[in-house]
Amino acid sequence: MTYSSATPLEDLPRGLQGVVFLKVTSVTHWTDRTFSFTCERPETLRFRSGEFAMIGLVDGERPLLRAYSIASPAWDDELEFYSIKVEEGPLTSRLRHLKVGDEIVMRAKPVGTLVHDALTPGKRLILFSTGTGIAPFASVIRDPETYEKFDEVILTQTCREVAELDYGRHLISGIADHEFLPEIVGNKLRFIGTTTREPSQLMGRMTDWLRDGRFAEATGAPLDPATDRVMICGSLDMLRDHKQICEDAGMREGSNSAPGDFVIEKAFVD
Repeated sequence: MTYSSATPLEDLPRGLQGVVFLKVTSVTHWTDRTFSFTCERPETLRFRSGEFAMIGLVDGERPLLRAYSIASPAWDDELEFYSIKVEEGPLTSRLRHLKVGDEIVMRAKPVGTLVHDALTPGKRLILFSTGTGIAPFASVIRDPETYEKFDEVILTQTCREVAELDYGRHLISGIADHEFLPEIVGNKLRFIGTTTREPSQLMGRMTDWLRDGRFAEATGAPLDPATDRVMICGSLDMLRDHKQICEDAGMREGSNSAPGDFVIEKAFVD
């Protein structure tokens, strides 16, 4: 039997009674390795920009779920997600074939540490990402609260190839063309996209930029715990290296219960 939003609650198996079904409204394939999609947002869903949710597909009588950062801002009427494509991934190998009108499932209780509540007040917000780690920051940079709390916002993304930076560039241009965001964002937002494999104008890992002074040269100052607050999202190795750099700069890791100078996200998809 196939289960969907049309299935009466009493006919759903127990494993599917704790999820909501959401209809897909758009799908964009950015490269042969990345894609994004939007879906309906439950009227009762509340989340903070930067949080992630457990989403996935029906697998028999149970949901197959993974943690995905919500890429849309908290004020948006739709939910957006940005994903890699993994041929052998139990979930992403199926999600990559989504079409408009298909349904995904979600456990409607977003959580996460890449939120303003986990940081102490500062002047400059720096968002370090690699690959699809940019997803939570797609939410953060479109949240008016970000620009109420910080004078400057720097979004960085490091990818292997130039085309993988297109999603980030699309975000920046989308803000410029938005109905109300340009007035809120002003000239506070900067995007620095670098590549590690394909030659581009900006080459190298951001960890190397931080160590050899290129980051300070590009942004006007090195990391400073007195003024800077940092969010980090990417692979485990990337998180470890950035965390060490932040700690070496005298920064203290924060959390929802004990705000600090920097935060990292440890939720990943297959």
